[in-house]
Amino acid sequence: MKRFLFTTTAVAMAISTITLMGGCTRIETGEVGVRVGFDKQIQQGELQPGSFNQTLIGNVLTFPIKDVNVKLDDMTPVAKDNSTMKDFDAVIVYNINPSQVSELYSTKNLSFHAEAKGDIYLMYNYVVQNARNAIYKVSRKYEALDMADNRSEMETSIKEEIIRNLSEEKLNGSITVTQVLIRNVVPADAVVASANELVRSKNELKQKEVEVKTAEAESRRMAALANQSSQSIAYIQAQAMLNISEGIKNGKVQTIVVPSNFTSLMTK
Repeated sequence: MKRFLFTTTAVAMAISTITLMGGCTRIETGEVGVRVGFDKQIQQGELQPGSFNQTLIGNVLTFPIKDVNVKLDDMTPVAKDNSTMKDFDAVIVYNINPSQVSELYSTKNLSFHAEAKGDIYLMYNYVVQNARNAIYKVSRKYEALDMADNRSEMETSIKEEIIRNLSEEKLNGSITVTQVLIRNVVPADAVVASANELVRSKNELKQKEVEVKTAEAESRRMAALANQSSQSIAYIQAQAMLNISEGIKNGKVQTIVVPSNFTSLMTK
């Protein structure tokens, strides 16, 4: 009989344990929990990672707080040259201060938060809008074709703009932006086509300039050759006259006087 009572008691304890475990939730690493009472009121204080918390009475909400990624795709900001970008994709990484979870959830508009797979991402939608505004504002400072080359600089400027906005809203102690990453930046097709046409025109102009310079150099070369040729002929003629003169002086050449109109006399 005692054995039977012991066995019954053990089974009852096991069932009770299973029931309690089924009515508990564990706060995972990188999360913080907040208890909601049976009266739907948010209780103050955060439930820390690793803790087991009963959910038979009331409920426990969990909030990822570490390295929350905000993906911003298919944005079309306007560049400094007033052209609209074809595509602009970015990722914003932020963290929530663990000690501010309960206050943020209970005092901020619910539309600021997002929910996915049973978790609530505090201030996710707020960060999305803040980041979009920062991206559109910073993009106005750069030409469309210069954004890709200045990606790192733009990331820094966007991050600073988000942090400035958080500070103005007194949220800089609650939300920390750790990284801004521009994944893709593509100018409008018309801008790319115009740039390609400009490059082609510049290349053609450079080619023509080279051709002109080549022609000028060739002209100078031919003139120099002609000058050298005329100088050479004059030199040869002078040398010949000198040789004749020396020959006459030495009696080696007979002097023949040819009239200036010799050709005319021969034709008569």
